[in-house]
Amino acid sequence: MLGQDVAEACAARGHEVVALPRAELDVTDGLAVDEAFAAFSPDVAINCAAWTDVDGAEDDERAAMRVNDTGAGLVSSAAAARGAAIVHVSSDYVFDGRKGSPYVESDQPSAISAYGRSKQAGETSVAIANPRHHLTRSSWLYGLGGPNFVETMLRLASERPEVLVVNDQVGCPTYTRHLAEAIVELAEREDFGIHHAAAAGRCSWFEFAQEIFDQEGVECRVMAATTEMLARKAPRPAFSALASEHPDPLELPSWRQGLSEYLSARRARTGVA
Repeated sequence: MLGQDVAEACAARGHEVVALPRAELDVTDGLAVDEAFAAFSPDVAINCAAWTDVDGAEDDERAAMRVNDTGAGLVSSAAAARGAAIVHVSSDYVFDGRKGSPYVESDQPSAISAYGRSKQAGETSVAIANPRHHLTRSSWLYGLGGPNFVETMLRLASERPEVLVVNDQVGCPTYTRHLAEAIVELAEREDFGIHHAAAAGRCSWFEFAQEIFDQEGVECRVMAATTEMLARKAPRPAFSALASEHPDPLELPSWRQGLSEYLSARRARTGVA
């Protein structure tokens, strides 16, 4: 999802883009990564490669680490060797969710899941390998390029009269197109370090599902559930909303606006009025 939007956002700002899908570059293959950097000599590398299966990571943490930590470090190191900066995408799941207010860049990560630990480790590897790094944390991504929560809700609504959604996890649902635009802006800057970039405002998954159906005009009842009731394999932070303490923060539109633009783009793609 994010990689496609980043490539389009780069092109829209007049940058020459080399977008390598997984089939063309496995970030866990150090030799292949070095050869790619030698071939293209980028000024900035934007790493959108990630293991994103949160529950699956609990079963195979080593595989998640291989992509989110080892792979990220290899890309960062190869960029440094060529004098290139790196923008690395991380996650709100590096936090344990116990703060009770939005996390800012100086808050200490304390991941509670295998996925979160792999993302936290990746941040460290990227930073150690390349001093010219932007670590960009975001939250609850959805976009046109792949399966996501919005699509899941709309599919379920077409199959049943009601859905069960957790109401005790709060975050910032972020449209990947908006995040991509922020990432490309960041790639043009020199204020290296950690940057939070998520949709403005926050909501629970329950509230997000309600808004999806309201905006799309779908009749489907949303039933509130607790995290414990749904018994997912991986623990999730209860409150992982993000904010920024930077004097020049990356400001994204609200999560409701992001959803509206996503649904409009989705209808345009499918040809549905």
